[in-house]
Amino acid sequence: MARWLLPEGISDTLPAEAQHIESLRRRLLDLYRVHGYELVIPPLIEYLDSLLTGTGRDLDLRTFKLVDQLSGRQLGLRADITPQTARIDAHILNRRGVVRLCYAGSVLHTRPAHPLATRQPVQVGAELYGHASLAADLEVQRLALESLRLAGLTDIRMDFGHTGVVRALLAADPAAQPLADDLLAALGAKDRAALRVLAAQLAPATARALDVLVTLHGAPAAVLAQAREQLPAMPAIARALDDLAELTAAVVADAVSIDLSDLHGYRYYTGVNFAAYSRTAGLQGAVLRGGRYDDIGRAFGRARAATGFSIDLRELARVDVATDAAAVLAPAGQDAALRAKVAELRAAGEVVVQQLDASDVPETFEFARELKLVNGRWCVQSRGR
Repeated sequence: MARWLLPEGISDTLPAEAQHIESLRRRLLDLYRVHGYELVIPPLIEYLDSLLTGTGRDLDLRTFKLVDQLSGRQLGLRADITPQTARIDAHILNRRGVVRLCYAGSVLHTRPAHPLATRQPVQVGAELYGHASLAADLEVQRLALESLRLAGLTDIRMDFGHTGVVRALLAADPAAQPLADDLLAALGAKDRAALRVLAAQLAPATARALDVLVTLHGAPAAVLAQAREQLPAMPAIARALDDLAELTAAVVADAVSIDLSDLHGYRYYTGVNFAAYSRTAGLQGAVLRGGRYDDIGRAFGRARAATGFSIDLRELARVDVATDAAAVLAPAGQDAALRAKVAELRAAGEVVVQQLDASDVPETFEFARELKLVNGRWCVQSRGR
């Protein structure tokens, strides 16, 4: 095997894409900063029991594991940064009141999220701790939409769900507990045939409700009306539907929908969950996911209300990989005035490449401008003049 081959799903990030990802990272973190979100940088690796706390089996399967040579304990390479921020909030910062945190960094997956996905995403996100209100959910959802618009996405659809509906149905029927994993898989796949086979072992009211749930996706008003009419009159379900009504009415996206059988992250989210989609550049699947996950800090000794979202920057950067077309080409030489002009332009944020000799014209850049000596002064001019 060739020594330069990389593992499947792992790839180098080359200059144009790397620059675009870094530019997006900086702009998104600046966006979160002006909204009051403080940056944290958790470690790439930590003890496995801490890393997987409260996240369910799905994250366990996606996490690379190894043994620490110093302690003998099992370590994990993080597959998601959100649990780490929950640990920081609950155990390290230990502040009272609302805490807003943001992050950006690489994660590693044992298997890709979909056939075209990388196994080494660059994850960026924002999390809000210490407030259980819909106002907190709405703040996070609006910030998520602003993130996608900043990245140049258009035609954004926000799809909402609520894990409380299914939790209430399964909790009300003791026969559902041993079948929970299979029921969740059938609901998530909208496989009514498989669902009806499983539901034959449940109470008739539970079976009917789960069968209806598969059909409850589409425009908010219609879905909520059908849900109120056909689902059991349980307080937990009524609260979930009320939350969805308020949030879907307040979020301003190009399109808004509800899918009550989308159970992505069911064992992780405890309330409203959401995903964003965009037809821009034909992106595969959701470009952003988030929701409420109130129980995750309990294992760290401090159960806190929590809501947030995360984005894969590498996926997002596929929308528009731009080059520095406005770069300035400077001629070779050690002239003090030339070097001072180059320094001045760079301090102002311009990309300036100074040649080593006349043959040094980097192919990465499309130099539309160059530095020329005009009447004894170095000036930026259109190239070719």
